[in-house]
This record gives sequence, C-alpha cells and structure tokens, in this order.
Amino acid sequence: MSRRLLKAASAIREVVSMAILTELRDPRVKNVTVVGVEVLPDMKSAKVLVSVMGDEKQQRLSLAGLQNAAGFLQKEIAEKIETRYTPKLTFVLDKGVKNGAPQDEIDRIS
Repeated sequence: MSRRLLKAASAIREVVSMAILTELRDPRVKNVTVVGVEVLPDMKSAKVLVSVMGDEKQQRLSLAGLQNAAGFLQKEIAEKIETRYTPKLTFVLDKGVKNGAPQDEIDRIS
C-alpha cells in the first residue's frame, strides 16, 4: 500500500474513531473500537474494520447503527480531511481481535 493511502487510512481511522466516541448518539453503537481502515487505491471507498465488545446480537446492532451513520461519518471525514473524494464507508466486523490471542499463544509454543 502506498504511503498516501496509509496516511489517508490513518486519518480516516482517527476521524471515524473520534466521531463514534464523541458525536454518535445511536444507542445501538456501544463498545465499538475502530481497529483499522482499508482504503481502495482510487480513494472512493474505505472499509472500516471494527471490533465490538459483546455478544453476537450486540455486534449486529452496532454494525447496523454504524452503517446507518455512514453518511454522517462521511460528512465528518469531508470536513476534517482534504481529499478529492470522500470515501464511501462500509463497516466490517474484525474477527482478528477475538481470535488473535490464542493464535499468539500457539505461535509462541511451536
């Protein structure tokens, strides 16, 4: 990934995290952590990887709330980051956080 895309992904992650934390009023969006952002080379869309603490129902609710707030979050990005395009956001549950710890243990043992 190019340096420009990495910088854009990092900036988007920062804006989205802060907006979720301080400005989103959706009661469905709880215990959400933005783990990372993957931006396509044309900068027209970005996949936001999130981790949600809670059961599967809470995860689905939070994802629905985030997808619902995508327009608001895109507006936040447009206001805070200067880019030619404001990427269209899609939210994806990052399973790596939950499954990551045991894999580390396995790697250390073998």
